[in-house]
Amino acid sequence: MPVVQRLRVRYAKRGRLRFTSHRDISRAVERAVRRADVPVAFSAGFSPHPRISYVGAAAPTGVASEAEYLEIGVTRHCDPERLRAALDTSLPPGLDVVAVVEAAAGNLADRLECSVWELQLPEADHALAAVAVERFNAAERVEVERLTKKGLRRFDAREAVLNLEVVEVTETTAGQATSRPCVILRMVVRHATPAVRPDDVLTGLRLVAGFAPPVPPEVTRLAQGPLDVTTGEPADPFGPDRDITRGGGAEPAGEHVGCDL
Repeated sequence: MPVVQRLRVRYAKRGRLRFTSHRDISRAVERAVRRADVPVAFSAGFSPHPRISYVGAAAPTGVASEAEYLEIGVTRHCDPERLRAALDTSLPPGLDVVAVVEAAAGNLADRLECSVWELQLPEADHALAAVAVERFNAAERVEVERLTKKGLRRFDAREAVLNLEVVEVTETTAGQATSRPCVILRMVVRHATPAVRPDDVLTGLRLVAGFAPPVPPEVTRLAQGPLDVTTGEPADPFGPDRDITRGGGAEPAGEHVGCDL
């Protein structure tokens, strides 16, 4: 059956689910769609696949995220909030559906222009981190190397970083400060080719100031969306201006029929 509605989904991967690969997340979403009885459309051909497309670059395995996106094509109109609740219930804890909206005209991927990342660096030295961040921000270029599928690649990690700062000096647990030292870095990174990842920025900090965290960092993507030039931060890709290209004949909210969700 043809797609009659497209729904955009924001989901998070939290806790131990950050170690789940993108392929396993895809399988979990497909199973959840079946459990929730979502009337998902399927592709044509000898091997039909559900019309579920993942938007933007997925957060790497081992990295948590509050802002991953996918789109689902359905064969009957569904209420977005009911679908959100049903899909969230059908997913394992830690893989959580944050929001669902009806897709507007245009490509959601084009709206994901930058990301906000938070890096918790347990046992790192705050003073060294502050110096490294200052030197990184002052540099015109910071050349780093990364091993890719096509071999070792060298690129500038500085240009894509719109903002980098130290925002915390102590780790908190359940809202209470602990004695364990922890540096928290916050960065806004523009999506570019090749993509600049948080570990590339850490490599840059080591190159410009010799700063290297003593233990692996805990990385979380907090947000991604279109760049708001007034704040230097990503705006909500589901924000009010997402409907500016829609015509006046859109079906009013709350009047979808033919779907239990």
